[in-house]
Parts: sequence; C-alpha cells; structure tokens
Amino acid sequence: MSDKITVFGIPNCDTVKKSRVWLQEQGLDFDFHDFKKQGLDQATVENWLQHVPLEILINRKGTTWRALSDEQKASAAESSSAISLILNNPSLVKRPVLQINGTNNLKHVSVGFSANQFQTIFEQKK
Repeated sequence: MSDKITVFGIPNCDTVKKSRVWLQEQGLDFDFHDFKKQGLDQATVENWLQHVPLEILINRKGTTWRALSDEQKASAAESSSAISLILNNPSLVKRPVLQINGTNNLKHVSVGFSANQFQTIFEQKK
C-alpha cells in the first residue's frame, strides 16, 4: 500500500494505544501525530469534516467537553465555531482519528477504533 497512514491522538489514550498496536500487528507503516504536542491546524480539521460529521468528531463524553461553558458547548453546533473550539481544545476530538492519504488526495478519515472497523477499512484499501 503506497498510501500514507496517520493516527492522530494522544499517546496515553487507551483507544489510541489499541489502534497503534493493531496497525503494528498488521505490519502497516503509519505516523503518529500527538495533537496535544504537535497541535492541529484548521485545514486538517476542515478536511476531516468533509469525511466525518461534526457530531462524531467531537467527544461529548470526555472531561474536556464537560469543562466547557454552556456557551462554548452551544457553539460546537456550528461548524466554523466548532473548528475554533477544537483548535483551542484538541482533546475535544474523539480519538483516534485515522487518516489515509493517497498520492494527491485525502482518501479516508475515520474516528474511534475497533479491530473490526480497522479490518474493514484496510480490506477495502487493498
């Protein structure tokens, strides 16, 4: 596979750890992007939102979400303000985000991890 695989998340997240182990066990080369340390940019989040609905991308069950004001939570319903909220609080992103880039385009984005989900994704990419 000549596609570039990137896993976005934070290293101590259990779900991110499971996804990285799964990819390693399959012998797939991938990059890990720690978005707490390396950050996120607007273009990346906008690209994700072309593939994944905002309701799925934002983790509304985590402590970061619960710590937001009601006004901030309300702003998450609107795409442009939600992107700003995500850029200022990367931990709002449900993890991991799996991104697969082809030679000239973004081919796939998915959020979360299950072995069955990843198996299906990579079977389709063959």
